[in-house]
Amino acid sequence: MSTIPFLQASDVEHNLSWMDVSDAMINGHKQHERADIDDILFKHGDDAMLNRAAWIKGAGIGVKTATIFPENLKRNPVLPSIHAVFSLFDDQTGVPTALIDGTLVTKWKTAGDSILGARLLARKESKVLTVVGAGAVAASLIDAYREVFPGLETIQLWNRTFEKAQKLANEKGVIATQNLPEAIENSDIVSSATMTIEPFLNGDWFKPGTHVDLIGAYRPDMREAQDNLLTKSRLFVDARETTIHDIGELRIPIERGVIGENDIIADFYDLCNGAAGRTSDDEITLFKNGGGAHLDLMTALYIQKTAKG
Repeated sequence: MSTIPFLQASDVEHNLSWMDVSDAMINGHKQHERADIDDILFKHGDDAMLNRAAWIKGAGIGVKTATIFPENLKRNPVLPSIHAVFSLFDDQTGVPTALIDGTLVTKWKTAGDSILGARLLARKESKVLTVVGAGAVAASLIDAYREVFPGLETIQLWNRTFEKAQKLANEKGVIATQNLPEAIENSDIVSSATMTIEPFLNGDWFKPGTHVDLIGAYRPDMREAQDNLLTKSRLFVDARETTIHDIGELRIPIERGVIGENDIIADFYDLCNGAAGRTSDDEITLFKNGGGAHLDLMTALYIQKTAKG
């Protein structure tokens, strides 16, 4: 067997684009049947290993393996707490075709997911974006929205710790703000990537026509949007399987009867195959970015294709 290539950011990232990765996701949802996906989580105390697997018939098979070792941050020398690798296999033969830096895949999958949601749901003439959060995902979101929405005139950045917002804003040439309600009231798109558990995005802050992109909540106990934002919005997700029952953003309000499963209008498989998204300039569209191994696989296939030239 020939050597399996290992693709790192330095090998390929300079040739990647946010428009192209979202195009790859569109094609993945249009050209193939719904993916088989599953997760396996092992835990030993605070340490964990997560395997996220997907099989898209006619496209490929992939497994992203991530290890989470919190004590690495206390080691000397300090090590990252999360390491990840993506294993890609041929769908017809099962032969491994590439190993890819898992952090690279996650970066481009996460913001690419949100960008695709915005392409399908946000108003094309959107001028003002507010990004909530100031971590690595927020940095990618600024780059991604700039590329895909070249008509943006203002990008605002808010974080609970204003100094972090200022630092990232200076790096990216955007505006750091301390007044989140005012920033949201003036926004056409709001993209939130925080680690909060308690919902804090108040529906009263959002004007008609806003597109809301929610990324941060990924556990069953986590939420970013308050009930009154959900009830005044038309609700969309990237994949029903990975969002409705597994993430608190939707699971908790569904269990409480605030919304029902039928209020989730469509996911990417629906939207990329002709289902209606935004139907008027006045409605608020809310998109939950839940991730999912099939999106990792689509991203990995795009990275592999780009590396091959």
